[in-house]
Amino acid sequence: MTVSVQTVGGGAPARTLSLPWIITASSVGTLVEWYDFYIYGVLAVFFAQHFFPPGNPGLAFLASLAVFWFGFIMRPFGAVLFGYLGDRIGRKFTFMLTLVLMGLATFLVGLLPTYATLGLAAPIVLLIIRAIQGLALGGEYGGAATYIAEHAPDGKRGLYTSWIQTTATMGIVGALLVILLCRLSLGDAAFTDWGWRIPFLLSAILVVLSGYLRLKLEESPLFARLKEQGGVSKNPTVESFLGGGRNWRLILIALFGATAPEGVVWYTGQFYALFYMTTVLKIPLVTVYVVLMVALTVGSIFFVFFGWLSDHIGRRNIMTLGFALAVVTYWPVFTWLGTFKDNPVMLTILVFYLVILVTMVYGPIAAFLVELFPARIRYSSLSLPYHIGNGWFGGGVPAIGTALALSTGVALSALFYPMAIAAIGVVVSFAFIREPTHKIRIWEEVGGGAPPLVPDQP
Repeated sequence: MTVSVQTVGGGAPARTLSLPWIITASSVGTLVEWYDFYIYGVLAVFFAQHFFPPGNPGLAFLASLAVFWFGFIMRPFGAVLFGYLGDRIGRKFTFMLTLVLMGLATFLVGLLPTYATLGLAAPIVLLIIRAIQGLALGGEYGGAATYIAEHAPDGKRGLYTSWIQTTATMGIVGALLVILLCRLSLGDAAFTDWGWRIPFLLSAILVVLSGYLRLKLEESPLFARLKEQGGVSKNPTVESFLGGGRNWRLILIALFGATAPEGVVWYTGQFYALFYMTTVLKIPLVTVYVVLMVALTVGSIFFVFFGWLSDHIGRRNIMTLGFALAVVTYWPVFTWLGTFKDNPVMLTILVFYLVILVTMVYGPIAAFLVELFPARIRYSSLSLPYHIGNGWFGGGVPAIGTALALSTGVALSALFYPMAIAAIGVVVSFAFIREPTHKIRIWEEVGGGAPPLVPDQP
């Protein structure tokens, strides 16, 4: 579909762009940032060997996961910092800045000397780089989701924003594919010694390409109109977080009724499944990578399906069903992963089911969050609950799950944490989220009418 991007004040169109092209240019950068963020998680076992004191592999692996989680802990702080810039200066400028920061930090990981060279300075520097990554990603998602949503016409916001929801999963697929190709071409010994650095160094090329695409984008038309009308918040941080109880109520509802349960479902279905199969079930890495890549790639189309469906039946019910299914099915599914650990086909089917749950809770969430907050503080307000939910609650799944399993001696006890958070999501969403959220018309904030993206007739 081709759309005309008209000037805010009227007159001739400034340029003609394809809406799929706008979504692609926005999403590619987000995919690269997810790739950058997650190659650390996929390679956590190698960081345990290279950046932490030798002698206790279990403790080193737990420390490696803790550094992985630290990046998630920093994400809400990035949400506040870059949310302020996004609501004051603009969406485009901010997600260009986060892309550059993420790419630079990831490239530096590929150059970082190990514990054998730097001693305790190695994990400290790694922690600092991880903090920069977390800050950058904290500003990225809110900007990209808001940017696409503010281009989309009312009634199709779930469909259009669902494409950006695929980027996190495809970022993992990209990370797994690059790592697998490096392992197979270099061999296990060379990859373990130095080849693990290549996926980090390659990110520089990806950042340059995605940055080139993003430079061609204009500012969000809704934000441009808001700015023209003088409606931009003077201090979006204060207005979002210190401006009264109503916005905090919305933030807490978004956190406990949507983003925290969505976060634990996401990381359990994709990342903890990876750790469980490799470290608990001891399935060969190549088999696990292939199983995940197939399940994630095939399952990713359901992000778009559930985004589209949420435009018709609402966001809440789809997400809440995903939370409920996680609560009642995680234990048997992870049990079956052990039962069928020598059967790659069954492993793929089981992981595919976990991915379907991820798509149910994640596909509609960008549209849901955009509709919850006003345009003048949207970037700031939606970014904070999203990154606390995904960063603190979701990002803690591997480390908290591993700690629970080690302390109890029961591997499946790691599931108690995500199941509990998902159960809270079911209760809070039914109690406090009212449908139909998908009927909200965000363009009424700036004078109503359709966005200045007018679809041509086929």
